[in-house]
Amino acid sequence: MKKFNSSVYLYVAIAGLLIIAGLVGFHLLAPVSKGEETVYVYIDDDDTMDSVLVKLKPLTASAGMTALSTIIRHSDYGEHIRTGKYAIQPGDGPFTLFRRLKNGQQTSFNLVIPEARTMERLAAILGQKLMIDSATIADALLSEEKCRQYGYDTTTIAAMFVPNTYDVYWNMSVDKLLERMQKENEHFWQGERDAKAAKMQLTPIEVCTLASIIDEETSNNNEKPMIAGMYLNRLKANMPLQADPTIKFALKQFDLKRIWQKLLRIDSPYNTYMNEGLPPGPIKIASIKGIDAVLNAASHDYLYMCAKEDFSGTHNFATTYQEHLKNAARYTKALNERGIK
Repeated sequence: MKKFNSSVYLYVAIAGLLIIAGLVGFHLLAPVSKGEETVYVYIDDDDTMDSVLVKLKPLTASAGMTALSTIIRHSDYGEHIRTGKYAIQPGDGPFTLFRRLKNGQQTSFNLVIPEARTMERLAAILGQKLMIDSATIADALLSEEKCRQYGYDTTTIAAMFVPNTYDVYWNMSVDKLLERMQKENEHFWQGERDAKAAKMQLTPIEVCTLASIIDEETSNNNEKPMIAGMYLNRLKANMPLQADPTIKFALKQFDLKRIWQKLLRIDSPYNTYMNEGLPPGPIKIASIKGIDAVLNAASHDYLYMCAKEDFSGTHNFATTYQEHLKNAARYTKALNERGIK
């Protein structure tokens, strides 16, 4: 009878161990992801082991999360948290995700550099896309010392940014961001563009400055080389550019629909009605189309332009001031008829 009882106890114990092992195995092998799409967890400088687990919980299935939590809590992960954007892929098990987090195997993403009008606006946009906060980015872009590290100053730093899409890591520092933008800028200009600018006796910064004005004059890319040619003619003739977008920039009133005579008296180095030559730097991050329009400017004799009275976003060009006055009169009449002030 004792022998029988011993055998029963042994079988029960073995069965219990198998059940426990099965449950443990189920949790350890259970997929962490809830669905069939990749989701991401963002871990920043302020995170602790507990806050990471809080971020992971709504993104993961309960069984896999239980195992992952156990693994994390029984490791030294809390002492070596790696910031970044981490993928949670369908089929990932707890150990797979743990190794990814522990080893800092983050996922890169496409960062779009926009054609921002001010560095404050650029900082605000990038602060929403990167781990760096917008204030840190703005402080760097508005720092003369920091800008000098990359060969610019606070009036020209916009020329370092080429609006494009870049593969970057979410947790990159502000220094890494600026180093990357400097490298991309050098790659953008090397070769044909740099040679064309030199032939025109313009620096890349000067090209970007003129391109930024042209971008603000029109969104019609086909017309940009014509406008570039006109402004280059004015520069060669030592005439003021008289570009309305520079007045808007000086006033920081970008939504102005009409530039009145009294606004042309603003005391600013960006007032191209009062000052000859180019302004101190770009009035926005110049588009690639705008830059290439300057480098491939149309050859003509036009010295004047005025927005067309049909509000198409294009312009009437003129070689003489008398012809320009006629174009301007038609546009002023159209503005008045529409009640635009």
